[in-house]
Amino acid sequence: MEVSLGDPAQFIRDHTVLTPTPLVPEISLFVATEILPIWQMTEDEMQQAGLPPPFWAFAWAGGQALARYVLDNPHLVSGQRVLDFGAGSGLAGIAAMLAGASRVDAADIDPVAIIAIGLNARANNIILHAIEGDIVGQLARGWDVVLAADVCYEGPASKRIVAWLDELARGGVLVLMGDPGRTYFPKSGHEKLISYGVKTTTELEDTDLRNTSVWRVTG
Repeated sequence: MEVSLGDPAQFIRDHTVLTPTPLVPEISLFVATEILPIWQMTEDEMQQAGLPPPFWAFAWAGGQALARYVLDNPHLVSGQRVLDFGAGSGLAGIAAMLAGASRVDAADIDPVAIIAIGLNARANNIILHAIEGDIVGQLARGWDVVLAADVCYEGPASKRIVAWLDELARGGVLVLMGDPGRTYFPKSGHEKLISYGVKTTTELEDTDLRNTSVWRVTG
């Protein structure tokens, strides 16, 4: 899809600041310092292009928790092929590479997120292999581990995503999810591994500190 933002990489640099992530200060991301202006700006400029809202411009609670867990438990991804699904900024995937993964694919449906993922990867001196498009339902492409954070926003989409993650887990893939208890997060089929208090903002969430958990999908 053609992005009508001129130079998307420059757009990202102009409207974000490279900032250490609160729960994962080892990783810096290009994030928006003021949420409402970039959201309104991108909504106006992207609407005609049919692009999603700029989820890539924020370090969401689930992604922070998942990245923290991966960095603290590198044995889970060391030497493994990893998928960062619904990658957004690429935070979880960057954590996996820093923890020793052999390769990380970062998938997102938003072409601007794909560019942000590349910028964030280079800022942290690692390489992510970006996949643009909807891969839900596809067979594992050699992935040993799948990381999925903050993917349960909408009912129908969440149901479809969770069914696919369950299928991957039943096939032997280690599937880890990061979620702060969103409405459409599944009620069963997963095991809680750890919880964190994640600093966020009331512009994004309903509180400035979200209790956020990492789960292993059991299928």
